[in-house]
Amino acid sequence: RTPRERPKKRSQLSVKKLRVVLFALCSGADSAAEHFRNPPRRIRRWLRRFTEILRRDPDPAADGKYLGLEAEEKLAEWVLTQREQQLPVNEETLFQKATKIGRSLEGRFRISYEWAVRFMLRHHLSTHSRRSVAHPLPKEIQENLGEFLEFLRAHSREIPLSMIAAVDEISIFLDAEVLGSDEKKENALQTVGNGEPWCDLVLTVLADGKILPTLVISRGGNSPPPSKIPSSILLESKENYGDEEIMELWAARVWRKHAEFHGEGRKKGILVLDSHRTHLSEEVLSVLSSAATLPAVIPAGCSSRIQPLAVCIERSLKSYLHQKWKEEIKNFPSDSACDSGILLQFLLRWLGEALDVIGNSPDLVRRSFLVAKVVPGAPGSPRKNGDEQEEMIAALEEKLGKNRGIREEKTAENCGEAEALQRLFEGESEAESFYGFEEEELEEEEE
Repeated sequence: RTPRERPKKRSQLSVKKLRVVLFALCSGADSAAEHFRNPPRRIRRWLRRFTEILRRDPDPAADGKYLGLEAEEKLAEWVLTQREQQLPVNEETLFQKATKIGRSLEGRFRISYEWAVRFMLRHHLSTHSRRSVAHPLPKEIQENLGEFLEFLRAHSREIPLSMIAAVDEISIFLDAEVLGSDEKKENALQTVGNGEPWCDLVLTVLADGKILPTLVISRGGNSPPPSKIPSSILLESKENYGDEEIMELWAARVWRKHAEFHGEGRKKGILVLDSHRTHLSEEVLSVLSSAATLPAVIPAGCSSRIQPLAVCIERSLKSYLHQKWKEEIKNFPSDSACDSGILLQFLLRWLGEALDVIGNSPDLVRRSFLVAKVVPGAPGSPRKNGDEQEEMIAALEEKLGKNRGIREEKTAENCGEAEALQRLFEGESEAESFYGFEEEELEEEEE
């Protein structure tokens, strides 16, 4: 290959295009299309072109120093834990963390968009993936996961499925500035953010397929209570809530009542929950102890593989709430769009609709525990578990009304291309890339 050939090959995927692809891998193709004002079809074409370029030239000459395997695994751990906490993973935060890790472990480190895209795919970190349970974790996290599974197997024997539960929070963020603007109100509601959430949804599902009432924490303390609250929802409103207080409310209002309903003669239970925002206080531990319930705290970074709610239900529920918001916020009168009480009423209605669908799908809930390996009887190999997870997500989205018409075709195409890109990188361990942050290239027109 002559020196003149390489620039021509690389010009097919400019820095601007790589930047869009990275955004799509971090936040989804639809978000990338909206952010960069490019049609989704164009972004999908760039993804296909990226695949072909890397097939032809999988090992471009590197002219700088890049993260090695140990450093990349540290960065992958960071991405996984950020997402578990609903904190942003984007170009800025990823490059900042990569640079920090690179300097601390290996000295000089230069950022490249192509390296970043390769990194996200190599470690199966695309938000498109519907097969997270099939993908390996960074070595240290994988070891922690193995120990956790051993803990579950040792303590879950002969415990009734009705007393094996998973609990998790979904935080809903509301951007008041965007909400008050004339345009883009559909972007005001998010499930990723750094500030205080507008609402917290505490979901609880049981290994026997049932779903317990969802506790909704609203911080709009001055707003009048909604006129109608679905029976599947318990609402608490106050201006300031701490993480410990949220879990204490959940323990008292949801778990204690469930345990009492099953009577004192029941054997002890197990509660699967993450280690980030639960902060098991003495009050929570007291409630769990009185209900003979053992907390099984998921190691950091493992939730996408072992948390039954994360396997299928949470991602579908978030997508459903986003879609309902985008559909209905356009019809809001300008004088009511910023009324927190009115918005809460809508959120509770949408959430109630989704909970009814999930509650009427006990087999899907049971399968979530199986695929997450919380209870014995999983399909077997990682590939089979991945197939099962993919089927479950598609089934729930169909039940929630997400896969219809054009949206169904678009979603399938996006996911298929992301999975194809991930398969391209399976087995690679070295990071290669090229540099390029020139303003003229970032500003050039793309076809």
